[in-house]
Amino acid sequence: MLLNILYCIALWIASPLVIYRSARYGRYRRGVRQKFFGVRADDFSPSLADSSSADSAPVAWFHAVSVGEVNLVAGLIDSFRKAHPEYQVVVSTSTDTGYDLAKSRFLDLPVFFCPLDFTWAVDQTFQTLRPRLLVLAELELWPNLIKHAGKWGCRVAIANGRLSERSARSYLRFSAVIARTFARIDWIGCQDAEIAERFVDCGANANAVAITGSIKFDNAPLSRDTPEISRIARWAAVDPWHQVVIAGSTQNGEEELALATYRQLSASHRELRLAIVPRHRERFDQVAALIQAAGFQVRRRSEHLTPAEHWSSDTVILVDSVGELRNWWGISRIAFVGGSFGDRGGQNMLEPAGYGSAVCFGPNTQNFRDIARRLLTGGGAVRLNTPADLTAFVARCLDEPPAADALGRQARSIVMSHRGATEKTVQQLSRLLGVGAIQSKSRAA
Repeated sequence: MLLNILYCIALWIASPLVIYRSARYGRYRRGVRQKFFGVRADDFSPSLADSSSADSAPVAWFHAVSVGEVNLVAGLIDSFRKAHPEYQVVVSTSTDTGYDLAKSRFLDLPVFFCPLDFTWAVDQTFQTLRPRLLVLAELELWPNLIKHAGKWGCRVAIANGRLSERSARSYLRFSAVIARTFARIDWIGCQDAEIAERFVDCGANANAVAITGSIKFDNAPLSRDTPEISRIARWAAVDPWHQVVIAGSTQNGEEELALATYRQLSASHRELRLAIVPRHRERFDQVAALIQAAGFQVRRRSEHLTPAEHWSSDTVILVDSVGELRNWWGISRIAFVGGSFGDRGGQNMLEPAGYGSAVCFGPNTQNFRDIARRLLTGGGAVRLNTPADLTAFVARCLDEPPAADALGRQARSIVMSHRGATEKTVQQLSRLLGVGAIQSKSRAA
């Protein structure tokens, strides 16, 4: 009950921001009933609505917060379904963009908005789904959700566990309360040893913690020869002689860096082309204005449905769509991974690395520390320490194509050598499902 009160207070404090973003950007409007009151049987097909019956398929619930996590669990869900075709898989997400991507990615699976951590919403969802397994992508530590899973006899697992040093310190401040939640998690597959140690320090059972490596290596694409990339290349009018720079998952300030580099180099390198993919949709209009202010024409992905006849050096493409970045990396020869020249902690650099692009990113990659370290030490990426380094990096790639190609080949080789986390995770999930009756009362105490 105390948590419900605290959540209500937090929502009341945040309500002005929520109302503003809802009015300005249309956020938070969808799935309100599911979020506040839980999932009901009539939200799904009749077969899932009968999940409580003895002869119904057992349910495995995968939760992915937003776009990044949906992309992360896609391969894991595919592997899990192959290993356990008897299970009905359902997918939840927390954001509009994550929901839209999940609906398009999992066409034959039920997709819904995850309930907020109010006891009544969580309990209603468990009563409807009656899952035997709940898999949380990376880390979604909601005390009521995890506690009620135990009450309903549902195993809880974290896949591709990620816990930063900063987040661990925050949890440790409330260890008297939060450690119990960590202890209730049945299995945690961590990306590396440091993360595993942080989970244990925060209260997780050491016997429930394992090191699987990062599923992101398994999810990284390896071939540019796909229909999706071909369609993008045709739409953008990419010629074989173009050297395309993709600035992806950019945050505020990073688009200016990419535009400054392009302005400085495009006159002397006529083969250079630039496409920008901002991280958040609410910044699309702002970035379009930045492109025009820099003296370039902007070609917006959402406004131009037909392919271009040519891609001129005075035009910058703005990818103002959601869920396409993975395929846009596929036309890049040079990749700048955003979120790394600010406080975000970096974004996934494995997708352009898997394609064999020449990859660079800024100084702050704490959210992908182990991945960045492996790429850097293996000679598969370059870290930029200052904004000026971006211009120098792109210029070198243009002036020394063999060096850029070697960087890309090494990046792809590193990705291939670290695959296997998905298989390890599915094996552990299978073991969880194979264990006998769960002592719900002791776990929920």
